[in-house]
Amino acid sequence: MATDHIRYDVLARDALLRGVVRRVLADAAEQGLPGEHHFFITFLSTAEGVKLSPRLLAQYPEQMTVILQHQFWDLVVTEDRFEVGLSFGGIPERLVVPFHSIKSFFDPSVEFDMQFEPSDAVAEPAENTLPVVPVPSALSAPVPAAENQEEPIKPGEGAEVVRLDRFRKK
Repeated sequence: MATDHIRYDVLARDALLRGVVRRVLADAAEQGLPGEHHFFITFLSTAEGVKLSPRLLAQYPEQMTVILQHQFWDLVVTEDRFEVGLSFGGIPERLVVPFHSIKSFFDPSVEFDMQFEPSDAVAEPAENTLPVVPVPSALSAPVPAAENQEEPIKPGEGAEVVRLDRFRKK
């Protein structure tokens, strides 16, 4: 049997998994989140095409996890990325996340988890930043999950560790 130098198995798996994320996010953009579904999306913050404010990039220089649950806005899904408005420490921001930068996708409501091999393309941080986009103050969003929950976050650092139990109905 010939050696598969193209790695069709990896290409097919990657396309299938990212297609699932694209479809789920597109449905959420059009119809909202059904039932108790919500998403934890971890991505490489310096991957090519990722756009974050300088403040967020300084806080999350390698990877970042965002939660799409109750409070997010203007979710836009295209063939190669999603864009979303979220609030971090009370400051509204707009994120652009290409699908190739995603490391994991998790929906804890049904314990659905997918892990990805992000592409090796990494941009320079200077090309990777966006200004903070003003959004009406009535809109707010959850604080992203901390990257390393073993390290406590000090008051005044602008981030908060959020545990899932906080959002569960009691």
